Amino acid sequence: MKARVHVSLKNGVLDPQGKAIGQALHSLGFADVAEVRQGKLIELELSGALAAKPKAEIEAAVRDMAQKLLANTVIENYSVELVG
Repeated sequence: MKARVHVSLKNGVLDPQGKAIGQALHSLGFADVAEVRQGKLIELELSGALAAKPKAEIEAAVRDMAQKLLANTVIENYSVELVG
């Protein structure tokens, strides 16, 4: 079982990396890109007792991981996706 955690900055939080990507795209001729927000994807391969649990419990455990370590919940949002 795999879990994907998508992490992105909350609205209103400055995103200098996204801004730099947007400027680079404009310089490459992609003028129709209005705004870029940069994020990250974390893939977890789950095994053992956790992978054998019901999906609701797996999702709850991965959300706990995201809140405690994978995302800075003060400035970032996250979503969890289970695959397989």
